Amino acid sequence: MESYKNLLLANKAWVQEKLNLDREYFNDLAQDQRPEFLWIGCSDSRVPAEEVTGTKPGEIFVHRNVANLVVHTDLNMQSVLHYGIEVLKVKHIIVCGHYGCGGVRAAMSGQRFGIMDQWLRNIKDVYHAHRDEIRGAGDMDAQTNRLVELSVFEQVRNITKTAALQRAWAFNRRPAVHGWVFGLNDGLLKNLYRLDPDSPIEDIYRYDADSLR
Repeated sequence: MESYKNLLLANKAWVQEKLNLDREYFNDLAQDQRPEFLWIGCSDSRVPAEEVTGTKPGEIFVHRNVANLVVHTDLNMQSVLHYGIEVLKVKHIIVCGHYGCGGVRAAMSGQRFGIMDQWLRNIKDVYHAHRDEIRGAGDMDAQTNRLVELSVFEQVRNITKTAALQRAWAFNRRPAVHGWVFGLNDGLLKNLYRLDPDSPIEDIYRYDADSLR
């Protein structure tokens, strides 16, 4: 049997399992989603948001890309962020990286990867801003993992530079923005950073309150 057919069979088994527990499961699922969390994670197949957090369908709004980046020119990312904040009115935004990230390693390698080079440039910029700290972290694995952590922090800060986030902070006092890192070796989520609605924003990135109305 071709491997993709196993996915279809597994889906049927999953559906039956849910219906055995609750005949209304999919009727309820079809109603409007009201997630409390927006998850911005890495595309790495080993870090599924719902699996590692123990959440159910409908509880977490998910966006994933290579190395969990928040790039101001990425319309996909910015659309998800705007929708999560303005429409779903999430209470928490979580940027989650993971140790041993292949995207971060690629950015540090000096190799060319074609079209991905433009994307990895964002990680290289984080490295450049923190290069002394990263170089002092130890061996290459330690340096990679420190860059993972620092990149998560920079993505958290990138979220605060958006008008959607600043508007929600100014008028709704939400959401909190968190920076986490997942450990592939132990399965644990490490809570590294948190920015609340009263957190300072550098002047050059702060919008005037009147323009946010």
